[in-house]
Amino acid sequence: MHQTGQIYRPPSEASVQRLEVTIGCSHNKCSFCTMYRKTPFRVALLEDVEADLKELHDRGEKITRIYLTNGDPFVLNTDRLVKIAELIHQYLPEVEVLTCYASIQNLKAKSLEELKLLKSVGYDELYVGLETAYTPAVKLINKGFTVEEAYENIGKLKEAGMKYTALLMMGIGGKGHSKESVAATAALLNKYPPYRVSALSTAVLHGSELEERCNKGEYVQLTERELVEEEKMLLRALKIDDCIFFGSHPYNLITISGVLPQDREKIIKHLDSEMEAWDRDQPGFLDTVWKRADM
Repeated sequence: MHQTGQIYRPPSEASVQRLEVTIGCSHNKCSFCTMYRKTPFRVALLEDVEADLKELHDRGEKITRIYLTNGDPFVLNTDRLVKIAELIHQYLPEVEVLTCYASIQNLKAKSLEELKLLKSVGYDELYVGLETAYTPAVKLINKGFTVEEAYENIGKLKEAGMKYTALLMMGIGGKGHSKESVAATAALLNKYPPYRVSALSTAVLHGSELEERCNKGEYVQLTERELVEEEKMLLRALKIDDCIFFGSHPYNLITISGVLPQDREKIIKHLDSEMEAWDRDQPGFLDTVWKRADM
């Protein structure tokens, strides 16, 4: 199996079979990210993709889900994605879902008709790197889209019948902006409900542009207590039915997941209980910033 450089995927896809179709990230300019800085973007050769599928077929294992790597495979044009899907179904006929990271830019580049076609050949449950819908934070992180484009293209994704996971960064709005950051992000998600919300605490990674801004005082990190309080604000602001809330990313000081709305109060109670334990066992820690390392 081909694997070029570091492989990143959501924790929820840890046990899913992966397939390399791109290397690196086509955007690679997000201010908070250092994952692909040393990996030039390129498209995997189709013969390499097919060779990997032949290997998987020969193993004889039942595979029903494929996670495409790396940074944003949905950047590939529709013809290429359809061809990859055809190869997957040829060699692994039991596969039902093809999923991957997808950016707002990736969605913007595809028409509604193209998205419907991709849905018909198995693409679904995409991981959309929204991070936030708070305009100042969207500008800060340099994701390459505007809030208006996020609304338009997530709406288009939903119209095509695709489910999506909203990847969110707690605290990316900066110190003192949790209320407006949560309100803006929840408004988008409530309008176009995801089937999963994945909330992780913002990490200011060494060597990132965000670190430079932090050092200059242009961005001020939230304390651990403020991050958890922002997560609680988000939980209360989301008005979505049958939505998985994934709060178990390794960057989260307190991890817990559940289903909204039924588990909302249980999750909030757990967060409060864990904060009380931190205050009891390590007084003052929650009012500091935990230095998170690049994964």
